[in-house]
Amino acid sequence: MNQANHPRPKTIDVSVITTCYGRNRHLYNLLSSLANGSVQPAEVIIVNDDADPKRLAEYPLNIVQIPTSDSKESNLAAASQRDLLSDNENDAIEKTGFDIGRNRNLGAAKASYEQLIFLDVDCIVSTTFTKQLSAKLAAHPSALLMGQPLYLTRPLTDNESGKLQQGDWGNAELNALAVTNPYRYNLADQAVEQAVEQAAESTDSIELESAKITNRAKRTIERTQDYGAFWSLCFAISRTQFGKIGGFDTHYDGYGAEDTDFAFMARELNIEFYLTCDVIYHQQHSVYRPPLNHLSSIVVNANRFYEKWQHWPMGGWLESFADMQLINWQPEQQSAITITRQPTDNEIKAAHCPDAPYV
Repeated sequence: MNQANHPRPKTIDVSVITTCYGRNRHLYNLLSSLANGSVQPAEVIIVNDDADPKRLAEYPLNIVQIPTSDSKESNLAAASQRDLLSDNENDAIEKTGFDIGRNRNLGAAKASYEQLIFLDVDCIVSTTFTKQLSAKLAAHPSALLMGQPLYLTRPLTDNESGKLQQGDWGNAELNALAVTNPYRYNLADQAVEQAVEQAAESTDSIELESAKITNRAKRTIERTQDYGAFWSLCFAISRTQFGKIGGFDTHYDGYGAEDTDFAFMARELNIEFYLTCDVIYHQQHSVYRPPLNHLSSIVVNANRFYEKWQHWPMGGWLESFADMQLINWQPEQQSAITITRQPTDNEIKAAHCPDAPYV
């Protein structure tokens, strides 16, 4: 569908919140998908310093752009929290720069609506994602809901991004490029696998399998006690419950653990957690397996998490680091992790996976 030939979708009372820096190509694809959904969110809050205002004006959305240095109060709060950390922890934090938890909190504080949907900037939402996730949150207003990520196997071309913005590229084409992550819950995995397998046969078969996925997403929601499965890539929560949790704990800075901490706080408060089949497509970008490029912040955040919850997060990555003799860590230890050495340039290069769809 071309935007020029179709009326603007109706809006629903939802605030979508995202944040990024230096990833505006991903941001513009996300905005294209939100603009061409079956409904549009009433506002899209972008906590961002470098997006082009002229480019943002191209999208038929109510976009509210907030700088990452939006409030003096939040800067003072962050400084106060950092006073509680050791010099080594602060050194690691200063190197990371971008503070995703704090930025999400800024976005939530500016939200005009009770329903909040948080999306990482490398998401592309399926056509019905906003409508269906909002409906599920309305049915479970006190709960924490997570969407269903699928992973694109390559970046979109410029031409495909243009078609996405015009509404001429959607679920059928994205499903043909998508895979599931076998290490995560997948409520829609069978339908997606069928769509991928049959994608080469004909356009009709792609559309048929796309419809199966969409229809299943309308009705699928599953409560789980596995709060460790929460990932902040795509989730919904009421503004009231977000405030009760206290937002994201900004002691975590850089990469890792802040989303698991958020979910554990929800569990502590007896907030129900649901997985849904509402699909977002994760835009492909290079990753590191294991994430050696984030070693320092992962160690800082793991120590913070253990101090708070007496549980080690990111166990797979910590095990990999320990096997490489980068850290002193065992699953049963109760003392803080220390870094024994930094990875070499060759080790980091070997861990780089430029074509991987997920970590």
